[in-house]
Amino acid sequence: MKKFIFFSIIGSIVCAQNGLEIAKMVDARPTPKDMFNKTKMVLTNSKGQSRTNIMVSKSMDGNKRQIIWFLEPKDDKGVSFLKIEHSNQDDEMRMWLPAFKKIRRISSKRKGDAFMSSDLSYEDLSSRDLTKNEYSRLDDEIIDGKDCYVLKVIPKKEAKSSYSKHLSWIEKSSLMAVKEESYDKRGELKKNKAYTHKKLKEYFVMERIFVEDIQKNHTTEVTFLDLQVDTGIDYNLFHEKNLKRIPKM
Repeated sequence: MKKFIFFSIIGSIVCAQNGLEIAKMVDARPTPKDMFNKTKMVLTNSKGQSRTNIMVSKSMDGNKRQIIWFLEPKDDKGVSFLKIEHSNQDDEMRMWLPAFKKIRRISSKRKGDAFMSSDLSYEDLSSRDLTKNEYSRLDDEIIDGKDCYVLKVIPKKEAKSSYSKHLSWIEKSSLMAVKEESYDKRGELKKNKAYTHKKLKEYFVMERIFVEDIQKNHTTEVTFLDLQVDTGIDYNLFHEKNLKRIPKM
């Protein structure tokens, strides 16, 4: 009996995934060929005053290529954002600002800046490169009834991150994030993030993101509406010339 217990313990240790292996599982999760959605983004300041943006987004390659057009409010209508992620060079990010009739390139040095005054930075909008972060597995936890892996993510110097670390709670059954804490360069908690997802066809897709900037007492709620997957989006759509072309709804 003692031998059985001993070998069971050894077996469980050998079979347990480490942090990087779990991160690779998340990265390899099945994703749609492309995705279309209408998005509602509500910004709320420390006084409880809110501002609502309505956008439409098209993406592909697991959101590594994305273009967003702002529809509302009126003073933001026509503003658009293009993101193309690369594995061997800095990501491309550009914004079309119709008021200035100018396309603005967002450099890697500015990826810690806020996206359209929200609590999401340009860095938050991008995927994490597995090779540019260190992953450690912490003790598993139950979050809102969901059995979760808990990962500590430390960006390496080459990640050029505005964060010092993240703690991420990943639901085991879907391999989707349900919660994350992000810490600034001083090691202090900067943002709390909560995620809600759903099953659409054979994929798990994000349905809602809630971000609280602890230091600014400001929140951003992003809700993805009219989600559609595998719609046949043209690869050539993701070009800066299309920033000026709001799609017909």
